Amino acid sequence: MTVHAPADTAALKRIRLHLARSKEFPQGSARHGYEFVAPLDATGHIDLAAWHAVRDACTVHRFWGSERPEDGRLVHRAGGAHGATWVFDYDQGDVEDDEAGYRFGDHAFAPGEYVSLRDEDGEMHTFKVVSVDFN
Repeated sequence: MTVHAPADTAALKRIRLHLARSKEFPQGSARHGYEFVAPLDATGHIDLAAWHAVRDACTVHRFWGSERPEDGRLVHRAGGAHGATWVFDYDQGDVEDDEAGYRFGDHAFAPGEYVSLRDEDGEMHTFKVVSVDFN
C-alpha cells in the first residue's frame, strides 16, 4: 500500500504523456498523447483530497496524430481496482468516451515513468511520462 503525503503538500502539476513503444509505433510517438493537470503530492501521486478542492482546474488535452484534439477533465469515479478509477472525461453526459487510467492512483508521475490508459474503444496503450511541471 502506498502512503501518500497530506493534501496540503499537493501542488497542481501539468503532466505530459507520450505514446510509448508499441507494435504500431516501434519508437513511440510524441504526436500521440495527453497533457493533463492534477494535484500531485510530494511523492508524485495524484492526491485525491486535493483533487476534491481543485477538480475544476484538473483538465486534460488529448492529441492523437492527425485526429482532432479533445479537451476534457480528470475525474475520479467509483468502481474499478481498489474501489475507484481515474478517467479522462470528454463529455460529462457520456461515459462511452471516457478513457480510464490503469491504476493511476498507484503510480508516481515522474519523468521516465510509464502509465497505461484504456481508450474509448477499450484498447490499452502505454505512455511515458515526459514532463511534470508546475501548472
